[in-house]
Amino acid sequence: MGKRKIYLHMKTLDEAKKIFFSRFKETRCKTEKVASSIARGRVTAAPVFARRSVPGYHSAAMDGIAVKAESTFGVTEEHPRILKLGTDAVYVDTGDPLPEFANAVIMIEKVQPIDKESVEIRTAAYPWQHVRKVGEDIITSEMLFPRNHEITSYDVGALIAAGILEVEVYKKPRLLIIPTGNELVSPEEAEKRELRPGEIVEFNSSVLASLAEKFGGNANVLPIVPDEIDLIEDALKKGVQGEYDVIVVNAGSSSGSEDYTARLVEKLGEVFVHGVTIMPGKPTVLGEIGGKPVVGIPGYPVSAIISFEQFVVPLLYSLRGLPVPPEDRVKAVMGRKVTSKLGLEEFVRVILGKVGEKKVASPLSRGAGVITSLTRADAIVRIPQDTEGINDGEEVDAELLKSEWQIENTLVMIGSHDNTIDLLADELIKRDGRFFLTSSHVGSMGGLMAIKRGHAHLAGSHLLDPETGDYNFPYIRRYLKNIPVKVVNLVHRQQGLIVQKGNPKNIRGIEDLTREDVMFVNRQRGSGTRILLDFHLAQLGIDANQIKGYQQEEFTHMGVAVNVLSGSADVGMGIYAAAHALGLDFIPVVSERYDLIIPEAFWNDEKIQMVISIIRNEEFQERILELGGYDISETGKVLSPKDG
Repeated sequence: MGKRKIYLHMKTLDEAKKIFFSRFKETRCKTEKVASSIARGRVTAAPVFARRSVPGYHSAAMDGIAVKAESTFGVTEEHPRILKLGTDAVYVDTGDPLPEFANAVIMIEKVQPIDKESVEIRTAAYPWQHVRKVGEDIITSEMLFPRNHEITSYDVGALIAAGILEVEVYKKPRLLIIPTGNELVSPEEAEKRELRPGEIVEFNSSVLASLAEKFGGNANVLPIVPDEIDLIEDALKKGVQGEYDVIVVNAGSSSGSEDYTARLVEKLGEVFVHGVTIMPGKPTVLGEIGGKPVVGIPGYPVSAIISFEQFVVPLLYSLRGLPVPPEDRVKAVMGRKVTSKLGLEEFVRVILGKVGEKKVASPLSRGAGVITSLTRADAIVRIPQDTEGINDGEEVDAELLKSEWQIENTLVMIGSHDNTIDLLADELIKRDGRFFLTSSHVGSMGGLMAIKRGHAHLAGSHLLDPETGDYNFPYIRRYLKNIPVKVVNLVHRQQGLIVQKGNPKNIRGIEDLTREDVMFVNRQRGSGTRILLDFHLAQLGIDANQIKGYQQEEFTHMGVAVNVLSGSADVGMGIYAAAHALGLDFIPVVSERYDLIIPEAFWNDEKIQMVISIIRNEEFQERILELGGYDISETGKVLSPKDG
């Protein structure tokens, strides 16, 4: 058994990195020689010296005549001189070697042919004019590149030109990824049969292997290892004995009864850290077995990725002899308040866009298992462990996951969710690859508040005013008094009750939501759907406390539909398109108007005008109709109060 060293308290991210990386800061991969032609992205393991000069002879840098400069001295427009070809001058093209007598080139434009044997010049040349001297680019034996230099595509050309056809580089770091868990099913197995309750498709290892490749490594993924300590120990031992530079164990890193990673690393080697004060990623294990780094990574996808990026990616750089580059950061303001736990440094995934003169960060779902919070994210905002969150409008550093030019060309939409928004985002990219639409689903009221604070280019809203029966305009007058806006209809859509296929609970209307045998799933407060439901409950005289699940909230119509599909709820309020997409039944309640609220300050923005053009396009409207449950009779129309 290795040295026992268990920390009783979790370490901060900085402490954990210092402890872990200090043990491997001098560790490098073995070296190998590779052909220079395929060396891009590899890192030199030793200085590289040129074997020949480039160019290897004095050559013409222009088309013209090669001359001895001294023989042209005194020539002017008033005093031209005739040179004899073959003796005093020789025609040359760019790149031709100079004759032995020549040390300059006169451009062809300044040469006047007299006959086949002579030319006239009216300008003098100076020594080495328009000549590439021997070694002007590269000199024999000079150092082309130092050690620990990452070879670029341009470097490949320099290597070959300098006579270096092979270069010594560090081998690519080899990772062994060991996925563990009784609940895991391989993607291939999941393709053959239906998943049973509790089973999960194992995709973390594919993500981690892809990240390893992105940062210069090669990963080998073992078949899934069940949660049996002897089997996991055997996999660890074979990994350490193999030709691997880093061992990654996915899942089994927390303190549960079947979380064996820390116990096994302690048994076979040494545990440096068990638990890091980051969220997601807290249960990370950092250790060493047989001189090789071992990282135990949590099982939730976002936790796994953040842990890998914080601890494995820097190792890959170090093993290749490279420093870790700094993150690309921009200053942004937080689009809405985000709370956080004291004592944990939180990595918040955000969408990011430039609204007016400022960049606005809007948080996405923070669940450790929500992989789409990373696929949709434009940036990461870190909340320090000594704060309880970030206030609305507070300036933050955003670590970019996309390029800044993409952020500059992104339309930020905040507000109510509708399935047509995804179609709109797709059509925008199809129409012009420069532009992007990103959306945050916080409900219609959240969208209006984002417009009010200057945090969005447009908002999706379907707020019904019970007193007037009008949509959106009463709320605009109330909350956006001093902000001129355009209201553009996107769709009219069917709202109703989403129920399981065949409607096994025989739900007929909103009054059935109070039944003891019915479990409901709601939309979040401030959403138009929630306001619509409460309006109908009030009309029917139903107290919300009578409804089981009324406090159970989802942020999208698809989220409601998935709850019904999975059986965690019998019924939810949502749009027909969501029910149709998942093969569920639908009980219509009302047809409502869903509008885009656009500040006039952005109306003439090229991106906004392209969105309006798409909405009014017949092909796009046909795509909307294919979703089901939509009326496009007013789609693209700029509305006034009481329209529709």
